[in-house]
Amino acid sequence: MSERVLITGVRAPAALDLARSLNAAGFEAHMADCVPARIVRWSKTPHAVHRHASPVHQPAGFARDLRGLIDTLAPVAVIPACEEVFHLSALAATQGWADRLIAPPPDTLAELHHKGRFAALCRRLGLPVPDTAVVTDPAELMCRAEGEDVVVKPAWSRFGARTLIAPDRAALSRITPSTASPWVVQTRVRGDEVSLYAVAQRGWLTAFSAYRSDWRVRGGAAYVFQPLTGPLAERLRVMAQTLAAHAVTGQIACDAIIDADGAPWLIECNPRATSGVHLFDRSAAFGLALLGRATAEAAPDPVRNSLAMDSFGLARALGENRLTAWRDQRRASRDVLTAPRDPGPRWGALADSAAFGLRALASGRSLAEAMTADIEWNGQPLTPDRWETS
Repeated sequence: MSERVLITGVRAPAALDLARSLNAAGFEAHMADCVPARIVRWSKTPHAVHRHASPVHQPAGFARDLRGLIDTLAPVAVIPACEEVFHLSALAATQGWADRLIAPPPDTLAELHHKGRFAALCRRLGLPVPDTAVVTDPAELMCRAEGEDVVVKPAWSRFGARTLIAPDRAALSRITPSTASPWVVQTRVRGDEVSLYAVAQRGWLTAFSAYRSDWRVRGGAAYVFQPLTGPLAERLRVMAQTLAAHAVTGQIACDAIIDADGAPWLIECNPRATSGVHLFDRSAAFGLALLGRATAEAAPDPVRNSLAMDSFGLARALGENRLTAWRDQRRASRDVLTAPRDPGPRWGALADSAAFGLRALASGRSLAEAMTADIEWNGQPLTPDRWETS
């Protein structure tokens, strides 16, 4: 009988390629989320797809459901793909299965996720990071943040949501930082954005990829991913190894800016799966690397999210007279959603996007915010009593 692995947060395309690699390595991939996640339900990839309660809205139900999955499936590993990682880490520490969770402990996760604390960590570790100040008072924000050489963003945020570049006083006046909702003011580094993704096991890298993208939606999320090689990729790998030694075990993803001199500056960290997962070509080696049983290197070929490329990308190409570039990128890259004899995830992703769009309209949130509202974590206490009461 194959060993089982449970993947959570499977609304994300990255989760699908995690499962494909684990299948290739001989594991039985089970997947779970608190939304229908048609992207995987309509795929032939998972052995089974399970549903659990929202860790944000129904924490006691979430704890009950995860305990049931752990007891029933007896997985050798639990791999989070989205922001449920914070809830899982806290829950696993109280329920006794933290050794099976591919994620750092709660305090380390918080340090990596909080943009101010991450900058402070980088300074301690000797990693290049822009000057960063945590602000909890509107007057201090106004004093520090006006001008062309700053970036302002919530300390707890994702997908570039609410990030302001060179804000004026009118934009700053609409922000109300507090102790519960801190913001950061960061020196602006001008240059090209790149990203890294890594898997750490017992303090060492078992998988690493670095990439850039010229195709992004408004707000920053990319949908075409070009692998990086050469000296720049190696510099990013050294940074990833330094962070891996601190995080010990888990997935680490960082964004960086490459300045005019070619130097990388780390600007934020996401301690979870990201699009860097797609660059491992769904290999068995990557599936084994996730559990620390092998090492894996990224493939050299670009990949794309076909749904985003054929919608946002085409609209951008038409608006910017880039149809030739769009066509060439589309032809040169592999789709991350579909696979041979498995076209369903593309249509599942479309259905999921429509459902999240309706949520966004009903709640007054942006689409990006609606996609994570039921799993995200913004610094609230995750104490054991949370799992005992609804």
